[in-house]
Amino acid sequence: MCIAYLSLGAPDWPLLIAANRDEFHARPTRAAGPWPTVPHLIAGQDLQGGGTWLGATAAGRHALLTNYREPGHPVPPGAPSRGLLVRDFLCGEEDPAAWITAIAARADDWAGFNLIVGDTRQTWYLGNRDPARAPRMLAPGRYVLSNHLLDTPWPKAARLRASLDALPPATWASAPEQVLERLRDTTPAEDARLPATGLSLEFERLLSSPFIISPDYGTRCSTVLARAADGRTFFCEQGYDAAGRPHERHDWWI
Repeated sequence: MCIAYLSLGAPDWPLLIAANRDEFHARPTRAAGPWPTVPHLIAGQDLQGGGTWLGATAAGRHALLTNYREPGHPVPPGAPSRGLLVRDFLCGEEDPAAWITAIAARADDWAGFNLIVGDTRQTWYLGNRDPARAPRMLAPGRYVLSNHLLDTPWPKAARLRASLDALPPATWASAPEQVLERLRDTTPAEDARLPATGLSLEFERLLSSPFIISPDYGTRCSTVLARAADGRTFFCEQGYDAAGRPHERHDWWI
């Protein structure tokens, strides 16, 4: 997943997440749904690594992950799939603070990641390329996360944040199409505003829009998650093909 917006602590909708998952189109994936072995979990599944990028449970747990962009940086020998972090948290019952603190103690085991985990009481962030090297509990407010650290103002992140900040929370579950429309923003950044992450200029341009379309790599799905104050959670996933065309959508209340 390459971009995610979070709103925490709104009175009637204490958790809102909107996210795009960007990945190679050839990577095998199962669309979001209840996992056969964990039926209270709603998430997509990376069939290559075994994990997931975003999910929620009937018990009120939520988690998402983005990769940290660092081309040329060596992957730790034997590094596990980063998506297993999301899977393991969602399938567990440990307090989020204790769980993510334990992950922080061995964060160098994985390639670069940004991880958000939480439940109905708290939400935590950990970036294993963050100089602070420590998890932090997120206060009520709005956040955006791409492939750098939390709230790094990359143009695509700033653009999506401004767009979703203007959308009333009550519409997220009643009219998720409005969120999906904002996630499907293909506007590239101007060259002068592109981040310098070590990629070619052409690839930086391609990755600079919230929604990415190319034959080999692009936005595979968009997700809308909205948790109401009574604990009910709406989960919507819209899939896309390599040309950016919608091909299947699934909605759940859990």
